[in-house]
Amino acid sequence: MNRQPVVAGRFYPDSPEQLRRELEMYMGTPVQDLDSKPDRLVMVPHAGYMFSGYPCGKTLAQSKLASRVFLLGPNHTGLGSPLSVWDKGSWEFPGGKLDVDEGLALKLIESGTGFTANEKAHSREHSLEVIVPFLHYLNPRVKIVPVCVSEASPTNLRKAGEAIAELMEDSPEPVSMVVSSDMSHFISADQAKKLDSMALEAIIRMDPSDLYSIVSSNQISMCGVLPMTMAMFAAKKLGATSGRLIDYSNSGKATGDYERVVAYAGVIIK
Repeated sequence: MNRQPVVAGRFYPDSPEQLRRELEMYMGTPVQDLDSKPDRLVMVPHAGYMFSGYPCGKTLAQSKLASRVFLLGPNHTGLGSPLSVWDKGSWEFPGGKLDVDEGLALKLIESGTGFTANEKAHSREHSLEVIVPFLHYLNPRVKIVPVCVSEASPTNLRKAGEAIAELMEDSPEPVSMVVSSDMSHFISADQAKKLDSMALEAIIRMDPSDLYSIVSSNQISMCGVLPMTMAMFAAKKLGATSGRLIDYSNSGKATGDYERVVAYAGVIIK
């Protein structure tokens, strides 16, 4: 039941030693505030590390995640079910693994809000895999519940998000959410910043319905808008009122091409 890495050697190094060196470079020494409550929700990007490693690492280094994490991402492949949960075993990567919180995964599936056990959606999906080494670097003992999201109904996303919130509230141990999402794709850096600022403004003021509407009506190519909308509904039910933008960047910083970029953002919601 262990998930094997499928994009190691492409999106990130397949050498454990090189991967560790890159994680150290992108994250430095994370600052963990032991006196504060864990963050409810953190959004990070999921491109190849040379493109999105710094914004992802910078954001996670400033976060405080619980020892249990709902790891939520988009479905780029079209495989599987709308809310696909990997419910058993571990997620492996070069040099390590993270265990799945099987009990929490089962409760999510039994919530009756559309979550199903489905490995097919995860079989070739990169959006969660590339985040796993970062989470392991922060805390090798963290347990995850990976969910691949293609559910497009805002009503269903709200119900699913509120189910996650109830599980987080009822859990004897703290639980956080991490959403994997890039922002605008394959437009100029200036266009991307203009469009993405509208979506990020809705995220920062914690309005999931408006995020969904803004991204849809302006055709913003934010690939993780569905899991982020769902997670924001959860965070809102838990009492979150605002978020903080940690970093905004784009692929042009790595390639030198600012006419056709993919943009990346890191956000923390307490």
